[in-house]
Amino acid sequence: MNVLTKPSKYVFIGKISIRNQLAYMADFLTRSLFLLLILYIFMQLWQTTYRGEGTASIAGYTFRQMLWYLIVTESIVLASPSLCVKIEEEVKSGDVAFKLIRPVSFIGFHYTEYISEAAVRFVVNLLLGTAIGLLLVGPPDIGPGLAWLPLMAVGGFTVHFMLSMLVALTAFWVEETRGLEFVYNKILFTVGAMLMPLELFPEALQQASRWLPFQTIVYFPAKTAVAFDPGDLARMLATQWAWVFVIGLAVWAMYRRGVAKLNANGG
Repeated sequence: MNVLTKPSKYVFIGKISIRNQLAYMADFLTRSLFLLLILYIFMQLWQTTYRGEGTASIAGYTFRQMLWYLIVTESIVLASPSLCVKIEEEVKSGDVAFKLIRPVSFIGFHYTEYISEAAVRFVVNLLLGTAIGLLLVGPPDIGPGLAWLPLMAVGGFTVHFMLSMLVALTAFWVEETRGLEFVYNKILFTVGAMLMPLELFPEALQQASRWLPFQTIVYFPAKTAVAFDPGDLARMLATQWAWVFVIGLAVWAMYRRGVAKLNANGG
């Protein structure tokens, strides 16, 4: 019998996830058109803001940089699958019991599915965003930051997965997790600097945000792409993966407690 090694199992899971995304590409493209509407609305808002300020740049960002910043942040956020929906349904239906006895890690399985889906969606979103960006404001400034964007995006998606998993695992204790997911997403939109760079925040909020993990999800990749600072690259990468480690420990501890609760209740 041909037994798959553990790493190859995750590769196989990733391939299946990518195939599933590609199989429904027409539906996904239709949903992704929402990105074009968002970008067009924000372009009008920022265009009015820059005209009102009467300046070519705000907090070091030109209007073109600001739009390309939004293209990256929106592409990341809209590419992220909802873990809460999946895990909540697994717990409610009892499917979680079958997934716990699989010869792969429960969290590793979901991470492989998540990162595979997110990768396909991110590329498609970025292509659509690039199309409207080129049409409305022209190409971005080509620099080394674009070469580092994929690595920074992987780190951002991984932090996002860990935080989302932390929220999703509350399904072992509560009936509904989508309310918590809603709150988390709104924190990401604001403190995570999805809507605007941290440099535009009040000083006190900037300082608070820099001590939180949310900046690593969309702000770091977007800033790397449009306002690259070589001297800041190592710090951003280290911060991302430090948060992955810290939140990963919290996810592992919460998962172990959830499984223990499930077993104690006869699940």
